[in-house]
Amino acid sequence: MLAAERQALILDDVQLRGAATVGELAVRFGVSEMTIRRDLDALVARGALDKVHGGATSRRSPSTDEPGFRTKQLRQQAEKEAIARAAARLVEPGSAVGLSAGTTTWTLARQLRAVPRLTVVTNSIRIADELHDDDRTDLDVVLTGGVRTPSDALVGPVAVSSLHQLHLDVVFLGVHGIDPLAGFTTPNLLEADTDRALVAAGRRLVVVADHTKWGTVGISTIAPLDGAHVLVTDDGLPADARDAIADRVGELILAPSTIGPS
Repeated sequence: MLAAERQALILDDVQLRGAATVGELAVRFGVSEMTIRRDLDALVARGALDKVHGGATSRRSPSTDEPGFRTKQLRQQAEKEAIARAAARLVEPGSAVGLSAGTTTWTLARQLRAVPRLTVVTNSIRIADELHDDDRTDLDVVLTGGVRTPSDALVGPVAVSSLHQLHLDVVFLGVHGIDPLAGFTTPNLLEADTDRALVAAGRRLVVVADHTKWGTVGISTIAPLDGAHVLVTDDGLPADARDAIADRVGELILAPSTIGPS
């Protein structure tokens, strides 16, 4: 097989899967890893792929698409429920917890109702409503101010200013996309600023995101992959993505999405 033909096939493979390692490609095409590295260098030089440690990822245009809350709520419901159950186990009674806006964090909030003595800080109107309970004297909910986005997040200078004054045990961050180079991203610039302030307020960062977020790049980065202490996702995450993420985040938790609630 000629180098040009093999490179075209490599490009198709990476674009289809979003990412591939040098070892995987060497086995697939029956050549040495050195040959694959030269092929990847040629494709990167042409601007066809992005090179990452140990492999390559597809080059995609940054996303500015921001679906509304109701639209996102219908997507990957089983995966979000599994992620929420796994993430809730990381919360100790008596904690101060930050929850970013989003449907995965909203699903997590429903699980946190069972945890005693919590203080929850959020920029999500939906999460604040979900946690509101006049009969709970041991659950305090702090809602930031700010400008409301299509996904029902409160963002902007008012939200950022309020978060700068807070100190949280753990922050749970929902994201639009996960990419080896871009990290954890969002399509909303103001939401990125607010999420960064929320992350800075916490001692520990847990990202909660289903497997479809892998390979998606929002226009603005919230945090690099190695900024997360834990990533909780579902078992639909491809093997190559697991390898790429495990090398960067502190801990990768794969929640089984094929079983019912416990």
